[in-house]
Amino acid sequence: MLRLSFILFFAPALIQAQETTPAPAPAAEHHHGAGATGVSSAGRKMELVKGITEADFLRLGSQPNSVELIVVAVWNDENYGMNFNGYAKGNATYTIPKGWSVRVKYINPSPIPHSLLVVEKDSLRKIQMPGPYFKGAAVPDFLTGLAYGTSTFTFIADEAGDFALACGFPAHAINGHWIALEISDTAKAPTLKLGTAEAKPASPAKAE
Repeated sequence: MLRLSFILFFAPALIQAQETTPAPAPAAEHHHGAGATGVSSAGRKMELVKGITEADFLRLGSQPNSVELIVVAVWNDENYGMNFNGYAKGNATYTIPKGWSVRVKYINPSPIPHSLLVVEKDSLRKIQMPGPYFKGAAVPDFLTGLAYGTSTFTFIADEAGDFALACGFPAHAINGHWIALEISDTAKAPTLKLGTAEAKPASPAKAE
């Protein structure tokens, strides 16, 4: 009887406390990257991409049958910053002739860790990326990524097929952080297609 009296006495107070306790504030929506204007946001170090334009995304190398790519993570706010050179979900395509040497300079000006490696497109459905498809075709520690940094790797495109340049940080590729890479046994020269625009040939090699 004493226990029942205690419950009946305090129950209204408990109910009132539950009704008046404020709900937790919703977590702030997280966006990272820079807008289409190129204005810095979320702590991007713009000096890491200073002077880089679309013409630099694909250039002929200094040696015959070689090409140089610049791939920038978080180029803008597309796909919440999970993009390369401003494109995500395969909406940009590098086409490289089979047998060419490919040198890739990867830049991440963002504080959010990202990485880059070449994988088969089937791997894009996985939470965790496997190793690179071509020997050497990945930045070091591609599963952990790097922030505020650059890395360079070189590989030989010795097999034709449809591949992807993907972020190796777990769950990023499956959420669209990748662009297409076609190794072609019919193409005579490398090209880059950005979005719905026509594919463009590689820019000339930079003077030594």
